[in-house]
Amino acid sequence: MRRAPRDRGSYTLESLFCVTILFAFFGLIAAWGLAGVFDSSVDNAAAAAARAASQATDADTAAARGQAAASAALVKEHRNCSEQHVTIDTSQFSRPLGEPASVTVTVTCTVPLDQLTVPGLPGSKTLTSRATSALDQYADRTE
Repeated sequence: MRRAPRDRGSYTLESLFCVTILFAFFGLIAAWGLAGVFDSSVDNAAAAAARAASQATDADTAAARGQAAASAALVKEHRNCSEQHVTIDTSQFSRPLGEPASVTVTVTCTVPLDQLTVPGLPGSKTLTSRATSALDQYADRTE
């Protein structure tokens, strides 16, 4: 009677391979979820900045309030952007009273990938969000 060839150790090797693939898969799902959370934080920062800027009575104050609100919103949610840019369009402050006007804010945040996935991972992801808020048509405003 002939004995079957030995398969000792193949189960261990197959298990190790499968577990490695599963960990990588779950890591990618976690990174995708964290990217969504960071993206939501940038959306919130843009909305807060637009809201704060629209409550100002002049363009300079609107720009300052919008910058401060965007930074505060990202800090509040513990989002550490390696680069952060806030662009505030206050050009509609010059519109006459009674005419609809708005403020548009664009927030760009560059997030290092090691905050989204594995610590020490090189690279970054840039997240951008835009929000618009209406100015009061009948409130006094200056350019």
